[in-house]
Amino acid sequence: MTELTLLLTGTLTGLGLIVAIGAQNAYLLRQGLRHQQVGPLVVFCVLADAILIGLAVLGIGALVATWPAFLTIARWGGGLFVIGYGLQAAWRAMHPGETLEADGSARSTSLWRSLLTMAALTFLNPHVYLDVTLLGTIASTHGPQGRWWFYAGTVLGSTMWFTLLGLGSRALAPFFARPRSWQVLDALIAVVMVTIGLGLILGG
Repeated sequence: MTELTLLLTGTLTGLGLIVAIGAQNAYLLRQGLRHQQVGPLVVFCVLADAILIGLAVLGIGALVATWPAFLTIARWGGGLFVIGYGLQAAWRAMHPGETLEADGSARSTSLWRSLLTMAALTFLNPHVYLDVTLLGTIASTHGPQGRWWFYAGTVLGSTMWFTLLGLGSRALAPFFARPRSWQVLDALIAVVMVTIGLGLILGG
């Protein structure tokens, strides 16, 4: 493969793994709609992906695969955390108020709290480490040089997606100026989070 083809392959592979309605994406979407800490959260998501994918390309994914207990701990920890977040979203949906305003006047969480929440949603998700193993395997098939072009493509795809999701969500702000719209969004987020959490715990 040429360098450009490897770059494109990595980009499409990366997008295929991250473009999904998951805990991390749902949280970034909600923060984007509320205009709260969007830039730092986008940067965090991109850097986290770049580091994890980089470790995958270096072969750390194979090491994770040899320690099944790690995935078990991540599965339970991540599942319980995601369910807890889903229950919070359900509570917000049933108790609309100032925290559901979309005009920026909503009560803002601190930057560190937002980053810690995103970190938990990212690193306590065992699917992240399964994806790491998969990406490491795919990258290794492209040789010592080609794997880094593949890596560059996956990071490019990650950057494109999180930037679009975080900053692009602002275009939906007028729709979410109505508390009813926030109730619907939080209800959907609650269903997604609880479903993901139960799937992690029960999926084995």
